[in-house]
Amino acid sequence: MAEKSKILIIGGTGYIGKFVVEASAKSAHPTFALVRESTVSDPVKGKIIENFKNSGVTLVYGDLYDHASLVKAIKQVDVVISTVGHLQLADQTKIIAAIKEAGNVKRFFPSEFGNDVDRVEAVEPAKSAFETKAQIRRAIEGEGIPYTYVSANYFAGYFLPTLVQLGATSPPRDKVVILGDGTVKAVFNDEHDIGTYTIKAVDDPRTLNKVVYLKPPKNIYSFNELVALWEKKIGKTLEKSYVSEEQLLKQIQESPIPINVVLSINHSVFVKGGHTNFVIEPSFGVEASELYPDVKYTTVEEYLEKFV
Repeated sequence: MAEKSKILIIGGTGYIGKFVVEASAKSAHPTFALVRESTVSDPVKGKIIENFKNSGVTLVYGDLYDHASLVKAIKQVDVVISTVGHLQLADQTKIIAAIKEAGNVKRFFPSEFGNDVDRVEAVEPAKSAFETKAQIRRAIEGEGIPYTYVSANYFAGYFLPTLVQLGATSPPRDKVVILGDGTVKAVFNDEHDIGTYTIKAVDDPRTLNKVVYLKPPKNIYSFNELVALWEKKIGKTLEKSYVSEEQLLKQIQESPIPINVVLSINHSVFVKGGHTNFVIEPSFGVEASELYPDVKYTTVEEYLEKFV
């Protein structure tokens, strides 16, 4: 067995970052998390960092905006995974610069984890976020840095507990609002599985300079199919109302941040088919559940069972 790569995760205390750190530590990769000294004393993030330490993660003190600390952290590892949030996407150019200077990185995973930004149709404000991610891709390629882009589609934990109902806190039991005509298919992945598949890809030559798509067959559902599955589980038919594209576009324009962001992502997925309207060609991509059939992923059906 080849030695497992040393992995540095930047943005590890963030929403998806925690799952990537956890998966890395579990899979026995020497795992490093870049943290700011101020984060350790933060009441919420301090607990996350404590969990990291308990699972054997090495904390590296540094900052995305401190070049020297970034280079020093990167020199200790083989692979860098960025899971920075929405507001720091553009600043990943700083990671690229540090990787170039360090000169030892075998692979970089920029912060992606959603739609494939090179194959997506979107309106603002999602459009700008997707464009920023695409610019980061071009910058990585331009510098000749070996990469893997992870397209994880929807985070199950964000969309399934409410069945994609905006402002809800649990899945609907009476009425449901369906975006578009309900026939366009989307993909929902459990966050632990996203972490697992990401780490599986780290040392895999088949994922080098490719997009890794997380499209396990049992997690691909149209809105109508999702509602039908939920109805079957609760033994009840819901009253359905459909939101046309025109109505949805109007809602996006009239909604405040971050609701407009979520709505515009939903528009790109449920109206424009951003998860499923293209074929994965071997020239640019691979599908995770085909590459790693040994991963027992959580299906949408299993996920919804918790809410019955």
